[in-house]
Amino acid sequence: MNKPNRAIVFISEGTEEIEAVVTIDVLRRAQIDVLVVGVSDTKVQYHVCSRGVKIVPDAMMDHDVINFDSYNAVIVPGGALGAKTLSENDQVQRIVADFYAQGKIVATICAGSLAIKTANIQNKRGKKLKITGHPSVKSQLEKDFDFLSERIVVDDHLITAAGPGVSFEFAFEIVKKMIGQVPSSITEPMILNFTV
Repeated sequence: MNKPNRAIVFISEGTEEIEAVVTIDVLRRAQIDVLVVGVSDTKVQYHVCSRGVKIVPDAMMDHDVINFDSYNAVIVPGGALGAKTLSENDQVQRIVADFYAQGKIVATICAGSLAIKTANIQNKRGKKLKITGHPSVKSQLEKDFDFLSERIVVDDHLITAAGPGVSFEFAFEIVKKMIGQVPSSITEPMILNFTV
């Protein structure tokens, strides 16, 4: 019996809302069970994102019981403040590192790619991992990684994307990796102007 497709999306104060919400929405349309996990020192009702949108997490790290072992993808959105909080959080670092080591999907977008570095995911068979992220974090990543100035970079089970304008492509790449394809039943009602 196949393990159900379940994904964690981390958010915090200052998370880039487009990257978080588009990813959550597309994955849920694909029947992937998504748990939005807030990361904060205190239990909050919602997080205020980078442009003032408020997102209510499904659970809070450190305040709710979450069985991370039952999930097979972890996603870290960007937003300067949100990415800083998430990439510097010890538990987020551990979860990202554990998921990667187990061959589970690790997906980051924009400044969220800093979480790959802080989780010490760096080498694969003696080669630098291929990643991308927002140009504002390139200087922090290009020493340890093969940083490519592309919209989406997939290196095995690591998926990275450049920024908010790539959110749909990023989400569809995660769906493809998790279920093998992006069904037309998802894309047609969305009236996309690009091919998945």
